[in-house]
This record gives sequence, structure tokens and C-alpha cells, in this order.
Amino acid sequence: MDRSTQLVDFGSAVPEPRLLDVEWIHGSPSAKHNNDPDIQVHAYDEHTFILRQNMAINYEAPFLFLIFGNARAVLIDTGATASAEFFPLRRVVDDLIGRWLAEHPRDDYTLLVLHTHGDHIAGDAQFADRPDTTVVRADLAGAWEYFGFGDAPDRVARVDLGGRVLECLATPGHHEAAVTYYDPHTGILLTGDTVYPGRLYVADWAAFG
Repeated sequence: MDRSTQLVDFGSAVPEPRLLDVEWIHGSPSAKHNNDPDIQVHAYDEHTFILRQNMAINYEAPFLFLIFGNARAVLIDTGATASAEFFPLRRVVDDLIGRWLAEHPRDDYTLLVLHTHGDHIAGDAQFADRPDTTVVRADLAGAWEYFGFGDAPDRVARVDLGGRVLECLATPGHHEAAVTYYDPHTGILLTGDTVYPGRLYVADWAAFG
């Protein structure tokens, strides 16, 4: 960082559970006449944002996570729709990053795009030409090589955002390259489609168990 700035302390306190205090949008009887935002944005705290795709655009309405550290932010998953017209993920993420940097000014801030698994990657192309951005593929050759799971699938990989370090575990089963992230700052565990209250689709039971 070339410009002096006050660093955010992400590690001094034990994470305290927060109420989500949000009503997620669950679609409408007619997708044609749907007036909900293309992406619903909820600020879990000032450094952690939960995004949800409009169910009228894709029935899965996947959740995405934008997490800020002192040196870079990470976007986890990019949704189920490629079109920026119907799913303007890049625009929303750029706006959130711009607002965060206005409150926490610093130079050379970058964005990392990661995934929980290989299904919710449709918006990756929107970030292909974004400056100061690294997009990691969600397949075995991309994700597991990036995290170092190829030779040591039981290791705990760490994603350092600058004072805020996510822990990452290989959790195949639903998808061969599925991973799970733990954020010590919030205490949130991001499992993607590996664990959730609903019907789970498991491609490899031996790996899942």
C-alpha cells in the first residue's frame, strides 16, 4: 500500500454471532413481471456482504459472498447466470468495493474470485478483464492446485486477505473439487452445496462421507 491508512483489526476479538436480520426475496408468481432487484445485497457487517441472485432469473437463486480484508477482497462464487444484462454481478461488486474503499482508502487493492464448487461459476467471465483481479477456476486443475490440495487433500489452506485469513478445506462429494471456507472474523462457515437445509445432491458418496 503506497498511501498510509488505518488497518482494520480483524483478529483481536472472538466472533460474535449476529442475527441476519434480512428477509430473502423468494421470487414472484410471474418472472416476466418481477420487480425485485437482480441481486439482493445484505451487509452482514461493514466488511462482509451476502449477495443473492434473483430467483426469477435462476430458480436456484444462489448465495454469493464478498469479504473484505486490508489488502484485497474475495468474491466467493459468481452465480448461475452469465449475462451481465440479467445478472449484473460485476457492476454490483464494483459498487460495493468502491464504497468500501471510500471508507477505507488504500492503493493497490485487488479482488480474488474463488468458488465453493464448479456449479456457480457463470459470472466468472464478467471479471475476466477487470483490473487487479485474479479469477481461480473451480475445477480440480484450477482450485485444488491453487489451494495445494493435489498432493495433500487433508491440508488446511489459507486465503490471506490482509489481516483477515480464511481457512479452506477440501470437501468433495457434491462436486469433485468442492471446498469449504471458514472465516474466523465472523465465525461463518461457507459450505456451498455441500451442506444446507434441503435436498443434497451427492456425486461421490465415498468422498462425501
